[in-house]
Amino acid sequence: MANIYFDHNATTALDNRVLEAMLPWMTNQAGNPTSRHVFGRSARDAVEHARAQVAEACGAYTSQVVFTSCGTEANNFAVKGIAAIKSAATARQILTSAIEHPCVTRPAIAMQQHGYVSQKIVVDANGKVDLEKFKLQLKTPTGLVSVMLANNETGVIQELGTIADMARSAGAFMHTDAVQALGKIDLSFADLNVNAMTISSHKIHGPQGAAALVVDKKLDIQPLLHGGGQEKGLRSGTENVAAIVGFGAACELAMSNRANFATHTAALRNQLEQGLQALDVSIFGKQVARIPNTSFFAIDNIEGETLVMALDRKGYAVASGSACSSDSTEPSHVLLAMDIPADVARGAVRVSFGASNTAAQVANFLATLNNEIMRLKQLTAIAA
Repeated sequence: MANIYFDHNATTALDNRVLEAMLPWMTNQAGNPTSRHVFGRSARDAVEHARAQVAEACGAYTSQVVFTSCGTEANNFAVKGIAAIKSAATARQILTSAIEHPCVTRPAIAMQQHGYVSQKIVVDANGKVDLEKFKLQLKTPTGLVSVMLANNETGVIQELGTIADMARSAGAFMHTDAVQALGKIDLSFADLNVNAMTISSHKIHGPQGAAALVVDKKLDIQPLLHGGGQEKGLRSGTENVAAIVGFGAACELAMSNRANFATHTAALRNQLEQGLQALDVSIFGKQVARIPNTSFFAIDNIEGETLVMALDRKGYAVASGSACSSDSTEPSHVLLAMDIPADVARGAVRVSFGASNTAAQVANFLATLNNEIMRLKQLTAIAA
């Protein structure tokens, strides 16, 4: 039985072309990018070439890209580094949307130890920011607003340009976690009008261990890590040259294939969701714009974790929510924020497609899903 991977929002396989670009920096003698000799200069050139590739992929200037080890670090850097700016520190409110990833909400909450107040921005039943309520929250002096561009569970895309305009007009700095948007939709740091943006390598067939915070050059963001002054003094620590090179290569490949990826995965999602309609399934965020590869749904009276494990035994890798919060047995906080009842939210399953998935895989998955739903409902009836 071949295992089928439908969990690309969690992580993606390393592309062979990316690995090929990385190998010289893993197998040959590579210098420290801060060293002045030929090996160090060669490593520095490789890092800067990758920086240009990353910048091109997200509509930024090369000088705005600061490499980090992961999206979690970049988000912590954004929240803590922006909150520490003097002008932001006088406005003690930090606003994060109620559907943010924990690596945004938890650092915001942690800042309360330093006199800040962390508040959540309300979303509507589709998972989009309630702009009227957001406007009211901005009446309180606010130093930082963080709203993700595309949600990792539902795939719902926010009206980020509007949100950023509102935040900046109120005197707040604006950050977005765009990890799930990179390579899936048009992404332009300049057009979003934000002060900082997080992107990550392993969501686009690059290596784990590389990400970036894209930062407005006018933003006096404070470093999260202090040390040798790497990354313009904003992120000290010896650069992971191989991973950064891989990130750059993955960005270039993602940009060249983005339109095909969107068309292909949107067709697979449409096929899936047409099949789900016959199974009496709730599909979340379906009424609004979503990234093309993502479907988040729930079956009444069946636990999502139970169904995920049942499908895994049948050879299908899907998720019940965010991979980075997989140790939690609580219902999806994203769905609860959308006012989805807890008993429905517990049944949530996420399917996220990649370029290698096929229509035949989706058809077979639907048949398997139907069989597993029937089996689990029979077991529930017997237990009752």
